[in-house]
Amino acid sequence: MSQEVIVASGLTKSFAGRGRVVEAVKGIDFAVEQGEIFGFLGPNGAGKTTTQRMLTTLLPIDAGVAQVAGCDVARLPAQVRARIGYVSQLGGADNLATGRENLMLQARLYGAAKSDARQRVGEVLAAMDIGAIADRKVKTYSGGQRRRLDVALGIVHQPEVLFLDEPSTGLDPQNRANLWDHVRRLRETGTTIFMTTHYLEEADSLCDRIMIIDHGQIVADGTPQDLKRQALGDSVLLTVGSNDQTSARQLLERADFVKEVSSDGEGLRLYVHDGKAALPDIFRLLDSQRIAVRTVSLSEPTLDDVFLAKTGRSLRDGDRPVVSEEVAA
Repeated sequence: MSQEVIVASGLTKSFAGRGRVVEAVKGIDFAVEQGEIFGFLGPNGAGKTTTQRMLTTLLPIDAGVAQVAGCDVARLPAQVRARIGYVSQLGGADNLATGRENLMLQARLYGAAKSDARQRVGEVLAAMDIGAIADRKVKTYSGGQRRRLDVALGIVHQPEVLFLDEPSTGLDPQNRANLWDHVRRLRETGTTIFMTTHYLEEADSLCDRIMIIDHGQIVADGTPQDLKRQALGDSVLLTVGSNDQTSARQLLERADFVKEVSSDGEGLRLYVHDGKAALPDIFRLLDSQRIAVRTVSLSEPTLDDVFLAKTGRSLRDGDRPVVSEEVAA
């Protein structure tokens, strides 16, 4: 039977600023099971980082309760910190020290004897593929090397739970994929990983389970596959002449085989059960009214479709903060 290592109930956080109070996290409930890679997906400002900072004791909880690794976050913050690792968006390595020196310091701060720390640092350097650069100053590291060092700092003390805040932000695709491989290996060792991200591909490829958050509220929860099955169906994006767009939308909205129609930039987005089967019907319907299709594309449901179905807007277009989570910094 799986064990829940993170449990939150009614978790709430507000910030005051610019003459008003903004509720950044609005009484959310969730649980994370041991050994999961759990993804918190949402646009910037949705409440992801605020939630994570509360769970890691970096922000006080306004209301609700949370337990991490069997410890109450509000009542036993020191015990929580001893059991977790945390990798922030900015990282925490000293640029003027070497990677090995950073890791030795971190291990010693967590109480490891010098000989034990030296052995553990060697293991972590090998696990994160940075042994060859361990004795170079961090300021000489590339973005991918630095990010792997950040993760190494988060796991050198062998935490039960690792918190990653936007772990691959700023990395190129190759370094991002490399980091994902290392995160998967951590899961194989039994580490529970709680990560925030606004990258759809990262959540889909890496996470065992995803919770989508928007404006401080949970809007969906499940495996990537389960969430995509909840979407409205295949997505058809088409464009017609500007003078025909209103007529085309009205016509398609009345079609039995179309579940929903929305405007998408200069085109129309349709959700249908079976995109391949629906395309000929769409062309016939529009042709019957002499409406010419300029472009058309078909895609299977994505996590962005789930977000669109739940919130009425695209996650790709929702990357502007609704409330600054940096208030907590």
